[in-house]
Amino acid sequence: MATAPRPRTSTREPEELGRRLAVWLDVRLPGARVTNVSVPGSNGMSSETLLFDIEHPDTPLRACALRLAADPAAYTVFPTYDMPRQHRVMSLVGKHTDVPVPRVQWLEADPGPLGAPFFVMARAEGRVPPDVMPYTYEGNWLHAATDAERAALQEESISLLARLHDQFPSKEAEFLLPDSEGTPLRRHVDAQRAYYAWVVGGLAPSPLIERAFARLEELWPQDEGPAVLNWGDARIGNVIYDGFTPVAVLDWEMAAYAPREVDLGWTVYLHRFFQDLTVGFGQPGLPDFLRREDLERRYAELTGHTPRDMEFHTLYAALRHGIVMLRIAYRQAHFGEVEVPADPDSLILHHATLAAMVQGTYW
Repeated sequence: MATAPRPRTSTREPEELGRRLAVWLDVRLPGARVTNVSVPGSNGMSSETLLFDIEHPDTPLRACALRLAADPAAYTVFPTYDMPRQHRVMSLVGKHTDVPVPRVQWLEADPGPLGAPFFVMARAEGRVPPDVMPYTYEGNWLHAATDAERAALQEESISLLARLHDQFPSKEAEFLLPDSEGTPLRRHVDAQRAYYAWVVGGLAPSPLIERAFARLEELWPQDEGPAVLNWGDARIGNVIYDGFTPVAVLDWEMAAYAPREVDLGWTVYLHRFFQDLTVGFGQPGLPDFLRREDLERRYAELTGHTPRDMEFHTLYAALRHGIVMLRIAYRQAHFGEVEVPADPDSLILHHATLAAMVQGTYW
């Protein structure tokens, strides 16, 4: 996908984690055995996932997944990893909606047992649209599906977002607001500015990202719309499907209290990120799948809320993704995997798309 090697995803040893997990679990379920410990091949570069089974007659869970905060010594993608916050969000989503979120069980806020806070949840079985190589490339189950099957998956997936936004009581999500001033959208954007400042602290800034922030101000919505619980990383690559039906919605570390369009813009843009990469490498991708106009239309039909200011929100999604990409590139440089070029904008894989959005020529 790029000239740079894929960045390392972990500095931890799964076998050692499994041994330490067994010691921790024995306090909660004396006599329990931890078996079949594994790390999924799709493990991310942020929080990490460990899969395991529990053998015990009284356990509430048998097939488990453990979500572990990033190793603080491993040049983390984000400055903080609030596992109690994620645990609370997932618990509340399970309580208030019919969105299929995994049932969360134990929360461990003490970093002592595994080196960082973590929580344990039920493991769902199924398949996930791949990120590497992206599902828009040939050779994976979603690309090989029929048009009708992909249409069914698209319908189910946009329904997830609509139901989350409609069913979750907004007041219950206010604890996610950043500790700052202004509307939920203003606080969300200000938090991204702070994140960007952390990413480039002591390093070369990105003129493109700074232009994108300035362009956001020019496009700022006159009516921001109501704030709701945002999933945060709202994309099909964070859903486990049984066939083409969602059975588990994952990765809630970016959950927020913000306008609906923040989530919808992320869904639209993250698919375009993969589609644009695929076209750039000479394949057609999936041009009729997850199209912006189709997602906006169907979301409005399902919720009665017509998405607004989507040029702002898709630009904002591309900008946010650009900051993450810049941090990942600087992380690669930290581990000696790449050299930092003279132009830091070139570290952002989708810099041409982001520039076109800033100029108003992308859509």
